[in-house]
Amino acid sequence: MRFETLSRTVVLLLSLLAAAVASAAEPAAPLTPIPLERFFQQPAVLEAKLSPSGRRLAITTARGAKRVGLVVITLGAELTARGVTNYDNADVVNFDWVGDDRLVYSLVDLQVGGGDWRQRHPGLFAVDADGSHLITLIRRFHTRAIDEAMQTTVTLNASHELLQVPTPQAGARADEVVIGAWGFNGGHFTGYQPLWLNVRSGSTRPMLLPGGPGTAYHWVFDSKGEARAAVTRWEGRSALHWRGPGETTWRVLAKYAVLAAPFEPVAVTDDGSFYITHAVGPRGEEVLTRFDFTTLAPAVQPVLSTPGFDFRGGLVRGEPGAPPLGVRVDTDAASTVWFDEGMKRFQAKVDARLPGRINRIDCRRCGQADAVSLVHSSSDQDPGRLLLYEAAQQRWQTLTSVLDGIEPRRMAAVDFQRIKARDGHDLPVWLTLPTGVPAGQAAPAVVLVHGGPWVRGGHWQWSAMEQFLGSRGYLVISPEFRGSTGYGDEHFRAGWKQWGQAMQDDVADALLWAQAQGLASKRACIMGASYGGYATLMGLVRQPELYRCGVAWAAVTDPFLFVKGERWVSDDISSWGRDYELRTLVGDPEKDAAMLTAVSPLAQAARIRAPLLLAFGEKDQRVPLAHGERLRDALKAAGRPPEWVSYPEEGHGWREPATQIDFARRVEAFLARNLGPAAAP
Repeated sequence: MRFETLSRTVVLLLSLLAAAVASAAEPAAPLTPIPLERFFQQPAVLEAKLSPSGRRLAITTARGAKRVGLVVITLGAELTARGVTNYDNADVVNFDWVGDDRLVYSLVDLQVGGGDWRQRHPGLFAVDADGSHLITLIRRFHTRAIDEAMQTTVTLNASHELLQVPTPQAGARADEVVIGAWGFNGGHFTGYQPLWLNVRSGSTRPMLLPGGPGTAYHWVFDSKGEARAAVTRWEGRSALHWRGPGETTWRVLAKYAVLAAPFEPVAVTDDGSFYITHAVGPRGEEVLTRFDFTTLAPAVQPVLSTPGFDFRGGLVRGEPGAPPLGVRVDTDAASTVWFDEGMKRFQAKVDARLPGRINRIDCRRCGQADAVSLVHSSSDQDPGRLLLYEAAQQRWQTLTSVLDGIEPRRMAAVDFQRIKARDGHDLPVWLTLPTGVPAGQAAPAVVLVHGGPWVRGGHWQWSAMEQFLGSRGYLVISPEFRGSTGYGDEHFRAGWKQWGQAMQDDVADALLWAQAQGLASKRACIMGASYGGYATLMGLVRQPELYRCGVAWAAVTDPFLFVKGERWVSDDISSWGRDYELRTLVGDPEKDAAMLTAVSPLAQAARIRAPLLLAFGEKDQRVPLAHGERLRDALKAAGRPPEWVSYPEEGHGWREPATQIDFARRVEAFLARNLGPAAAP
């Protein structure tokens, strides 16, 4: 381990900013292709957080070092920075302030593949803001050398993790955080048992929960770290438990079958207000509301609704005991809805200073005359920069960019459209518009299908793969096919048992729409990872006339192996997921055997005729390598061997920088061979 005082950090950050400003003012030079390494670089700043008082700012950065370390900047007219902790063989991630003088953080190795099981056990460490009093709180696996070098006593094994960092309370020293001890029953994970952990001594004490649920999959805490709500699971059913302020016993607010929750917990405020989401209207779009303890149901009047989208976001908490300041929300773009009048005015001031951008404000003493605010300003073409505003001095300071060497003027614009699928179903579609292609000219297209599939794929933000493809002259079409979440319960449920069927038609319809609009040419390829890889393969099976080629990585190739599993193929899909979720969402391997065979890329391999690039991580536990090897062998037997690459240390997705760059280079060459340059006739 290595400790450093990085007094030059701020000078370096500001010099980089000055260089960027100077380069922007220079006359435009002939543009050369942007090196692909620039798109897949590690962020210069991973996280940035103000201390509770607003006197300090902590960031995780690798600037000036080989690894991501933790740096604390003391704020004022002159910013001074100190390297708090830095390692030779690990990177600092997921930190938080515990009081104004102490931090907790975890460690992973960002320079190796994500398939190593040790990456899933990042441990927990605590250190003072000046770099002193470093101790291990939760041990990482196989890190004895690090622990001995720090001369500490490991207090907890790796079957614990951080659940909550309470907000510092007036007049009380911030010494404790909430952790969860893993619970098991018959070898199956049952959730977390919460404990208090002292970040100075490493000692623990039980969280007294008389009559409580014991272990739970999901806990909701108030600002003091008191458990107020918990979600438990057993035999295909769930229950939501509640204990309000001043109450000594727990009660059950709801019991429900899997995939049938009447509402979902969001947050609890110190006065006992319980914020939840529930579905309303014909599309079943989720709104944010409070739970009504009189009717034991969601309140009729929502706190916030987002028509066309499910509410996704959370509360912006004020001082302990005070009502929320506002709500974070993500519709077609992220924003903050402020309840506090002072913050409304300040947001308007920031947006006027930085127009046309997402300006997220994190503040201390928010809305007050001496407020300190950290602003993360970004857009679809700019991964972001950090700015600091001190209200007492009315002083703005630009701190740093999030990624180095990204020129927003050369990045692709992102657009959002709502179209109709062939059966009239609403179909949201994200477009990344190609750079270097004249307006009105149809561009070769890449249909990029998101994984999951039960997630939201697109956002109005800078994204590495989409920007890389756009920089090479391709129109990127990213459909939110039915089954995706974030667009109403009806849209989600319309995808149940529709793998390779209506979900696949949605993907094709997005391309056909773009072609009809004159945005996409007839030259198109399809690509994606995980479920997106599955959809790539089924696109080549079902609509071979639409796609000249396909790129699939970490792809599900055998629905039976995915849903049912095999004794000799190890994966991380839980028995709960297989027994109570996948059979409903994908199909029952016995009752729906004919349907699953018809939509199996492995079973239909002989129908795949287009060129295919197939890539897998050899340590993937979500979609094991067997998926890829079996399809590769089937394609060879059919006389259409794919381009194949496997990465020995990677898991379900690429973490190692060298892997990301190697894969991007393969994709670039593969698309160039099969689609040709943007200007080709």
